[in-house]
Amino acid sequence: MKKKNKRFARLDARRFGPWAVVTGASSGIGREAAHQVAANGLNLVLVARRGEVLARLGEELARHYGIVFRVIEADLSQPGAEDVLIAGTADIDVGLFFSCAGTGQPGAFLAFNSEQLREIVQLNGLSHLLLTHHFSQRFARRGRGGTLLVSALGADSGIPFHAVPAASKGLVNTLGRSLHSELKRSGVGISVLIVTPTDTPLVTKMGLDGAAMPMKPMPVEQCVREALEGLSRNKMIIMPGLVFRIMNRIMPHGLVRAMTADMMRKSTTFVS
Repeated sequence: MKKKNKRFARLDARRFGPWAVVTGASSGIGREAAHQVAANGLNLVLVARRGEVLARLGEELARHYGIVFRVIEADLSQPGAEDVLIAGTADIDVGLFFSCAGTGQPGAFLAFNSEQLREIVQLNGLSHLLLTHHFSQRFARRGRGGTLLVSALGADSGIPFHAVPAASKGLVNTLGRSLHSELKRSGVGISVLIVTPTDTPLVTKMGLDGAAMPMKPMPVEQCVREALEGLSRNKMIIMPGLVFRIMNRIMPHGLVRAMTADMMRKSTTFVS
């Protein structure tokens, strides 16, 4: 039974089921993705650092939608953590990989130490690459399935005072674009979700409240719905929100970087 007053994407259970893996499922886009995938009757593997939060979410989804769930507690910012996920899904038939794990970490580039840089790149970039490689191999063998890679607006053009997360998400953008055609002949879909300003906990973490942002963030339900609908159509790039798509086309990247730099400079506490 779907939740009232909610519009969820419709997924082909044969193509993307019977199991789906959602990383970063404890909050924000990942949590909403778990709801919308479960509403289509797909069983779920929920992945994040907070196992107890995932267990409560899984129980809620099982009650609402009658699905089976599995919790994998893993910190994908640490090298080798992807192996825990790979081993924990070896015995089930996965057809959808929603690669949502990631973080935003505003601050001046020179304020970070090398260990912080490695963790951000591991979580936001390398973990997506390694897990996409694994699940794409599995999807190719079964002749169907799809991956949705979560990236960010501005990752290709640069985000001042958010340089490292932007750079690592730029890896995700290029990976998805490169694989979109390469994997199509194997029956494997892959799409990149360019997250436009969305009402998630990340907005607060970034210090971007309603007053700081030029436009009101879109509901997370809309972001995920458009993402899953785009994956179903095997779109290469998915950018939710018509207004954001128009602005992205008409505004020069240099102007966007200047505006973003001013906004991020005011919002971050890392700048002296």
